[in-house]
Amino acid sequence: MESEARLRLSPAQVRALAAEFGTPLYVLDEAHLRGRLQRYQAAFSAVHPRTELTYASKANSTLAVLRIAYQEGFQIDVASGGELAAALAAGVPASHCHLHGNNKQLAELEYAISAGIGMIVLDNEPEIATVARLNPSVPCVLRLAPGVDPVTHAKISTGQADTKFGFNIGDGSAERATKLALSLGLNLIGFHCHVGSQLLDPEAQRAGGEGITQFAVAMAERHGFVATYLNVGGGLGIRYTEEDVPMPVEDYCRLIVEAVTMAFHGTVLEGVELTLAQEPGRSCVGESGVTLYQVGVIKKVPAKDGQRTYVCVDGGLSDNPRPALYGSQYPVELVPAEDRSTWDYEVDGPGAAFGIPREQIVTISGKHCETDRLFPDVALPADVQVGDFIQVGCTGAYNASMASNYNRYPRPASVLVRTDGTFALVQRRETYEEVLMREQLPEGL
Repeated sequence: MESEARLRLSPAQVRALAAEFGTPLYVLDEAHLRGRLQRYQAAFSAVHPRTELTYASKANSTLAVLRIAYQEGFQIDVASGGELAAALAAGVPASHCHLHGNNKQLAELEYAISAGIGMIVLDNEPEIATVARLNPSVPCVLRLAPGVDPVTHAKISTGQADTKFGFNIGDGSAERATKLALSLGLNLIGFHCHVGSQLLDPEAQRAGGEGITQFAVAMAERHGFVATYLNVGGGLGIRYTEEDVPMPVEDYCRLIVEAVTMAFHGTVLEGVELTLAQEPGRSCVGESGVTLYQVGVIKKVPAKDGQRTYVCVDGGLSDNPRPALYGSQYPVELVPAEDRSTWDYEVDGPGAAFGIPREQIVTISGKHCETDRLFPDVALPADVQVGDFIQVGCTGAYNASMASNYNRYPRPASVLVRTDGTFALVQRRETYEEVLMREQLPEGL
């Protein structure tokens, strides 16, 4: 069963993992991940007779994660030829994959169709024409922009009118695309939308689902097209901080289904056997992962308020770019390199009665040639030492998948904690040779 808590490794596990695999290190817990996937399946199927869940592999496309999602009954959402190749390598049939993307290249479409892709999410009119030419029998849906502006960071908001994704409903683009797809004989089965990510309020998702349902009704009335598939996308948030309180997935699924069902009620589509789909990613895998770092330099410098303490770790921007991109926050915990019986405990103050170590506010920084403030203004025990470990929660999503080789740093390894508690390497740490393997010097240079 899934724990309601975010994944948190024990100090013994942290030390053992660091000793065996080194740091920085991505760690995923198999039981936690499977529990989350199973809970999502149960919650969605309980409120609608025909449901489909598609794992958004951009969140974490490690082969082990893709295999687990497929084993738990998920389709796989792939947003590139590379993500499709990863799904195939993980043993997922192409027929269980959906191809996304706002600018799919011809080679990607040809690759996906030749592999037997299960569905293509069409994004623009030239793409409609291309798929009609390549293979009009492939099941397709149109991605719609329903004009919903969710409460989230602007860089992960995608459902508003001013977006690169999909066909706008309000300006008539979506209807023109529907007519074009039908006129070219495409195997159009329905519609799709995705309004944004890290949503803590379901109203934007409900509005998106209601919007594409109303559009489906309009297309049935005007053009006789009966949609049998609606995908309301993903976006449910996770608990990065104590202030982040996402809705329980059971309530979330119920409210999404209610919005779609109400929009169908009393229309020409009422009674149609509709498959309702979602595409969760972060909410499946985010809380099932942590990242481990080791403390190196500890430095005190002058600051506006007197003094700042930098605790520098052996990773940073290249293994987690989200703090620099979005100002993202994470739960952070110090794990001493060995059991310490000499913690600097409070002798008075609020923590004295509970044996809480004295704390200091520090900035945890990375080692890259940037400001690279991973986690500013976090509380750590005052006697943090070189060699201690930092455990960062909620890094199962958008960390391994966004990692780079900036400053020529090799990307970290990934380890899966199996259901029996053993550790399995699922991505080995890159070597310098692998970082440089694409390079070549021309003759005579």
